[in-house]
Amino acid sequence: MASADRQDDRSTGAPAPMARVLRADDPHALDQAAELLARGDVVALPTETVYGLAGVSTRSDAIARIYAVKRRPSHNPLISHVADMAMAERYAHMDEMSFRLAQAFWPGPLTLVLPLRRDAAGGAITPASTAGGDTAALRAPRGFAQGLIARLDLPLAMPSANRSGRISPTSARHVLDDLGADLSLIVDAGPAEIGVESTVARVRRDGIDILRAGVITPEQIAEAA
Repeated sequence: MASADRQDDRSTGAPAPMARVLRADDPHALDQAAELLARGDVVALPTETVYGLAGVSTRSDAIARIYAVKRRPSHNPLISHVADMAMAERYAHMDEMSFRLAQAFWPGPLTLVLPLRRDAAGGAITPASTAGGDTAALRAPRGFAQGLIARLDLPLAMPSANRSGRISPTSARHVLDDLGADLSLIVDAGPAEIGVESTVARVRRDGIDILRAGVITPEQIAEAA
């Protein structure tokens, strides 16, 4: 894979090649991103929140690449991104209130923590992505990422495309400066529309927990529920 070549370049002292950057409206961008992801590589993608480092959620090798590139502890689970409600229900169990929230805010910047399906057709979301837990965090993004997920017909784990502990990137330039030597492809759709991570929520029998604050407020969630 390209990552091994880059590591070899660094060990010999040669400059590491930088990722190719393609505009989201380039006719080759969707094909090239899909090809890389289908073989287990990772790709930096634009979403309406921040730029994400994407890998197929059902492939443990792709998830390992995400953790390695980000230098992220593997006990920190990843959000998986789906194309729509139907895909979400293939990989997780959705209760009535979570369904209403998804209807209200998807596609968009709300992540829902849901019980994981282990019997998903074609393979479940890998435990490497959920840190071995029995829940999955799911979100349906807008724009290029949504179209790519629909094209693959597979969920994509997609944490922010930066080294762990650094500021989340809101442009392809930010990703290139931080991770460019470790990636094959960055898709550039210009500045992120929102620039803030998604709100993460979990429905309980007696209420809704906000696990991470984001652009969607607790008041908006309560109104939609």
